Amino acid sequence: MLLLAADENFNSAILRGLLRVKSNLDIVRVQDVGLSATDDPIILEWAAEADRALLTHDAATMTKYAYERINAGKHMPGIIEVSRKVPLGIAIDDILLIAETCQRGELEGQIMYLPLSK
Repeated sequence: MLLLAADENFNSAILRGLLRVKSNLDIVRVQDVGLSATDDPIILEWAAEADRALLTHDAATMTKYAYERINAGKHMPGIIEVSRKVPLGIAIDDILLIAETCQRGELEGQIMYLPLSK
């Protein structure tokens, strides 16, 4: 199962729903590890060190910095970008599907965009 992290502005209702459905899901909020109000490159570096795929709604800057890491040959354990327009239940189902079916390292250098289907 993937280790996950959620960036500071990630929808807390999605996080609560994920843990309600799968209480043993290994997910950490960046603010809980002292990274509140931290720049995206530092968050991505922390996620790489912790080997956690990052959940975000930030398709603009977070993905930009993720691609910079990839192009520089740096470890980037994956980004799961969740559109703010995705209904709560679909976001939860899609994230759980990814977390439960992907192994650590499987999203290396990848950015996944949710919803998985339209």
